Amino acid sequence: ELPSGFVAAAAAALTWKSYSVAGDSYPGQVGPDSEFRSFQRTYLIVYYLAMLADWLQGPYVYALYDSYGFSSHDIAVLFVGGFGSSMLFGTFAGAAADRVGRKACGLLYALLYILSCVTKHFKDYNYLMVGRVLGGIATSLLFSTFESWLVCEHNARGYDPAWISGTFSMAYFGNSLMAISAGVLAEAAADLAPLHPTENSSVVHFGGFTAPFDVSMLMLFVLVACIVPMWNENYGTQSTNANSSATEELFKALRALSRDRAILLLGAAISFFEGSMYVFVFKWTPTLTPAEGDKPPYGLIFSTFMVAAMCGSSLFGILSAKMRAEQLLVTTFVVSAGALALPAVSTSVSINFMCFLVFETCVGIYFPAMGMLKSQLVPEEVRATVYNIFRVPLNLIVLAVLLNSLSQFVAFCICAAMLALAALALLNLSRMRAKGYSVRSGKDKDLGLNPSSAVIRSERPLAGAPGPGKPGPASPHMGHAHPGCSSRSVLRGRVSNRRNDIGLDELGLMWRRMGLQDQVHASAPECES
Repeated sequence: ELPSGFVAAAAAALTWKSYSVAGDSYPGQVGPDSEFRSFQRTYLIVYYLAMLADWLQGPYVYALYDSYGFSSHDIAVLFVGGFGSSMLFGTFAGAAADRVGRKACGLLYALLYILSCVTKHFKDYNYLMVGRVLGGIATSLLFSTFESWLVCEHNARGYDPAWISGTFSMAYFGNSLMAISAGVLAEAAADLAPLHPTENSSVVHFGGFTAPFDVSMLMLFVLVACIVPMWNENYGTQSTNANSSATEELFKALRALSRDRAILLLGAAISFFEGSMYVFVFKWTPTLTPAEGDKPPYGLIFSTFMVAAMCGSSLFGILSAKMRAEQLLVTTFVVSAGALALPAVSTSVSINFMCFLVFETCVGIYFPAMGMLKSQLVPEEVRATVYNIFRVPLNLIVLAVLLNSLSQFVAFCICAAMLALAALALLNLSRMRAKGYSVRSGKDKDLGLNPSSAVIRSERPLAGAPGPGKPGPASPHMGHAHPGCSSRSVLRGRVSNRRNDIGLDELGLMWRRMGLQDQVHASAPECES
């Protein structure tokens, strides 16, 4: 209990410091206004509901299958089905999000997860496998569609690119709170009534470990009720051709990956870090379980891990004002590698627990920092597709772990090695940027796909933005909007109006730090409402 209380106190202190730093991050500049805060709430409410629905299911998936009487091998095959479907179908789901819209795929996520929850009431292996496949596709949409919507909408509304780091920090800080809340809600729901079959069928069951999935379904219905009125649709693809297929979008994304070494390094770092994270998820319970004596309080340990992740999210809010995202990630990966290397040789439960707390703090830093870096590097028109391609090697790593019984020594040695490789990948990327590499154009001037050439299409016009073919009015925040534009021309207007406030030298420094050298000079007519 003492480490848990200490971690909670550290989280509170870092959160206070993070907001204090955020308030001082815009000296002489125009900081986030009430309109932007409203936009943040629009995204965060939906994101928190989506993550809460996901967290509610996690603790009881294995327990439910076990209570139905399936063997460990059968349960492992069910998990392989879920990760396999995420790997095979998730990439095409991401391409569909770029082509048909992120809002539509957010609703599809809710639908697929609701159907997956329904299958949990059936004591039938085939139904459960269908549920795992649907859940795998839904998970791919969860970890690509929502973030893609945020980045596109943030840019389309012409907000300062520096402000998005605060949104990522709040999102992942709140995600840890959702995980803790989900654990409490799921346990309370599971204790309401024992698992029992219905009167008319021995296959359909209710109560017990099915109850958390019912609560998750309720959250998903609330999610749909929030997305429909609160979110407008946005797209990634430049093409408005209705005949373009998800396969074509996938090939566009693969071309972007093959032509830009920075995106490849980014994908390698993501796969290695998140692969090590999944290995940790599978191994922390047996590592902290003593050979003799009582079992530790797993629920309290999990909650402490989540509070440590909250510390990391708050720490990102402090450090992001002083370090670029890739520099911060290199340090995070090195610390993570050390934190998971020690449990490979340590048999002390206390030492391993402290190492795991350090790693969870690094996880809290990683997600908002990586979200910030992906928003700068990945081409908008294929953003969701690329995000899901990044998950293909990650799912291969998870499948390899599931299909092999790894010892504690081997598992954590693999984790430390993958984290070291992730650090090398980001160190290479950091050196490329330090030498003048432009994240907006890649190594060549003509990559065909890059963020500065993306058309950001959003159905909701900006406040004060003109309709197609109409001149835009002057605005103290937005400058003169180009006819028919909703993104880069507005951003250029905002930056231009701030020149007198912060000076050309400071403006140039801000551009270099945000990686926006090319974006500011992008031609205005590239945007459309």
